[in-house]
Amino acid sequence: MLLPCALHSLLCALSCAWWLHGGAASRLKSPSLPIQPETEPLPFKGTSGCSFGGRFYSLEDKWHPDLGEPFGIMHCVQCHCEPQKSRRGKVSGKVNCKNIKQDCPALDCDNPVQLAGHCCKTCLQGNHPLSSNAALSFCRFQEELHKSYNDRSYLSSEDVGPGESRTDFVAVLTGLKDSWLPSSSGVARVRFTLTRSSLTFSITYQRMGRPTKIAFLDSDGTPAFEYRVPKGDSDMICGVWKNVAEPLLRQLQSEQMHISMSTGQRDEVEGRIIKHRALFAETFSSILTSEEENSAMGGIAMLTLSDTENNLHFILILQGLIQHRDRVKECKRLLYRQHILREIRANITSHDPDFAEVLTDLNSRELFWLSRGQLEIAVAAEGQDPRQISGFITGRKSCDTIQSVMSSSDALIPGKTGGVGSAIFNLHDNGTLQYQVQVAGLTNDVVSLTIELKPRRRNKRSVLYDLTPEFSKATGQAIGSWSRLEARHIHMLLQNELFINVATAHSQEGELRGQIKALPYSGLEAPRHELPTPLAGHFVSPPVRTGASGHAWVSVDRHCHLHYEILVAGLSQTDDLTVNARLHGLAEIGELDDSTHMRLLTGFYGSKAQGVLKDISVELLKHLDQGTAFIQVSTKLNPRGEIRGRVHVPNNCEFGTRSEAEEEEEELEDFLSKDPEELKKDPHTCFFENQYYPHGSSWTPNYDKCFSCICQKRTVICDPVICPALTCSRTIKPEGKCCPICDERKELKDVKAPERVDEHPEGCYFEGDQKMHAPGTTWHPFVPPFGYIKCAVCSCKGSTGEVHCEKVTCPMLTCSHPVRRHPTDCCKVCPQEERTTAALEHSDMMQADSPRYCKFGKNYYHNSDSWHPWVPLFGEMKCINCWCDHGVTKCQRKQCPLLTCSNITRTEGSCCPECLEDDMVMKAPDKRQTWRHH
Repeated sequence: MLLPCALHSLLCALSCAWWLHGGAASRLKSPSLPIQPETEPLPFKGTSGCSFGGRFYSLEDKWHPDLGEPFGIMHCVQCHCEPQKSRRGKVSGKVNCKNIKQDCPALDCDNPVQLAGHCCKTCLQGNHPLSSNAALSFCRFQEELHKSYNDRSYLSSEDVGPGESRTDFVAVLTGLKDSWLPSSSGVARVRFTLTRSSLTFSITYQRMGRPTKIAFLDSDGTPAFEYRVPKGDSDMICGVWKNVAEPLLRQLQSEQMHISMSTGQRDEVEGRIIKHRALFAETFSSILTSEEENSAMGGIAMLTLSDTENNLHFILILQGLIQHRDRVKECKRLLYRQHILREIRANITSHDPDFAEVLTDLNSRELFWLSRGQLEIAVAAEGQDPRQISGFITGRKSCDTIQSVMSSSDALIPGKTGGVGSAIFNLHDNGTLQYQVQVAGLTNDVVSLTIELKPRRRNKRSVLYDLTPEFSKATGQAIGSWSRLEARHIHMLLQNELFINVATAHSQEGELRGQIKALPYSGLEAPRHELPTPLAGHFVSPPVRTGASGHAWVSVDRHCHLHYEILVAGLSQTDDLTVNARLHGLAEIGELDDSTHMRLLTGFYGSKAQGVLKDISVELLKHLDQGTAFIQVSTKLNPRGEIRGRVHVPNNCEFGTRSEAEEEEEELEDFLSKDPEELKKDPHTCFFENQYYPHGSSWTPNYDKCFSCICQKRTVICDPVICPALTCSRTIKPEGKCCPICDERKELKDVKAPERVDEHPEGCYFEGDQKMHAPGTTWHPFVPPFGYIKCAVCSCKGSTGEVHCEKVTCPMLTCSHPVRRHPTDCCKVCPQEERTTAALEHSDMMQADSPRYCKFGKNYYHNSDSWHPWVPLFGEMKCINCWCDHGVTKCQRKQCPLLTCSNITRTEGSCCPECLEDDMVMKAPDKRQTWRHH
């Protein structure tokens, strides 16, 4: 009898571990077993991982080996697919298994119980111990995961490129309880996909406004990446973090990173990013929220249907529901309009609040409510402080696109017609499936357009829904909705198990056919909600009868960069290795020669190509705008075009692709013209003269045109404009200008040298502030984002138009405690000089809306600075001490000691009275000054 290959794999893994531990000197050999190992599964193309027991596992996956009958699952053995890097840098997987029984915790109960499906014994408490059904639920769910992971083509060569691997993560975000702000009641769920060094994410949220900022936090809590959320009214946020650094990738893989999300109203949620195998099989989901205000608790449910039975498996990930308790009783309920349909009770610990369960044999009504998004799952913590979270179950949400490419090669009876079919779908919460389908290049009229299951036999099709009534022969499109999807159909749709078939008069069983599957979100700006451009051999000049077809999404952004995503179906394995795509701009259809404007797009990975073109010629952009551009995919068999499609992308790029400087300038203008409501939400925004200014911006204040202000992280700094010293006898002050200039029309010595004015009539251009400066003027250089540099003075040489900058030399000071009048000043001054300096006439306007500094009289002080106030007519008040407390000036009179003598005197310059020495009975024991800072 041949034992299962999992047993052989386990014995091999354990024997290798024993051999390495024992340090044997002989060469490692395969263990001598009286069995022949079965063939290990081939890993998915381009995917690194481990093969074990007939299954394939991704790197860092952990599992309990299933040895099959009669051994079963070894719950006290845990296997780990460890990443190993070769000398050439190639990453592969190595299986390491160990016994985890010694890690079981010590129990203090009298009669611990060994539950089925567990390695460690458990103490049962209360009247509702974990049932055997609940104890086995996680194992059943894991079996579903293994089955889904290995039996379905979730990962394939079409989804990942050479050398790529893909890892999925999830995070539950709830309000913060350790913040001084009120906790948020919002809950968000984030699904991540890591491919190479790019991390894409899809976010759904409830009970909070649309977020404005998303931050990824490293293991120290430091923001590693921030994503500004674009405006919109959708409850779905899609984004990408490109080029994640290697140290952060390691933290991500080891689940040490967090993600936070905040709105403009200080509503913030946060959660840890973790891996979870349930993501591979998940087809339904739910976000669980609380009705309480400032609850800071929530959770998510990941659900899937069994493949053959009407069993609903689910895993709950809870956060904040269990607080500072060792163990609580929880009740899980399945509701329909507040009526309890199913109820499960279990003990949950605060250290491990996750829960897995299976609801068996859902009846037809429950399945119907599930498909319509009307079933509600509720989790309640029972006890002295009962709490509950709940949410409705809907089809899984993500930023992926459900689509299909139909080709004649994939038809039930394969052919080569040169036709193409393309479809996109959108699944709503109520189970309605919207569809847009287009076909072109067919040999005959369409007689049926259907959504089908995979046929059990070639000539036995299984039709689920007929789209033919919505098909228009004139446009070649079918646009409509399917409102009666069953729960099983939704499950199969999200597991890539449905197909779309196009039958014609000459091909009654189908001329075109394609699998309906999710196209992972890539972060490109191509509008996937619109029908893509069809690519077919029919559109090649001359037409090519091929079994391949494809479609492409193409868009041009405001920087005149072209984003594209191309999918191809029906190519043979030989063709897959030699596929390339080009973008052409043609003067006339059918013209294809060396004079054509042509760009090579990025190479294909399997059947997909995507990328961004930044340096596009003006002519090619014109062709895109006019609809005379083409995308052509060539193969080794058809080097002059296998499939092709006309691309029409309206754009306003008549001047071509913009340079980086122009893009930065445009981005700055967009930022400066930002909506005031958006500026209010930015914590770095400055408020000055009833107007909001973004960080880094500069402007001339209304109160005095001879000042220039800059916003630096909520702090407004205004500096006087330095006017040059003029040597002419006659000056004029132009309207709207701060500094006077020489009257060139009447000044004789200026007329004697007209060539200098003619040579540089506009003065000098300075890169820092990007302004022209008049000849002979001086100024402090403005360097973004630091603002005005007071330790340097620049001047404009009118004769050459050059800017000359020098470092300021600070004067020697005679005082013992010099101070810096303003935080941005270069030189310190003596306190007395600071009070008498004429330049402080407008200093009361040089700081606004900042908690960092204090203004008292005409002086500015740093946070925590202390001083004796100076009051006109009275002078320095030494009996009063003032200090700066985060932008608020606080003052207090000195506390004098209590005197018990009869003869009290006050000496000049002294703040407190004193006893005469010859009549002193008792003085305060300590004459040191005491100040109280509140």
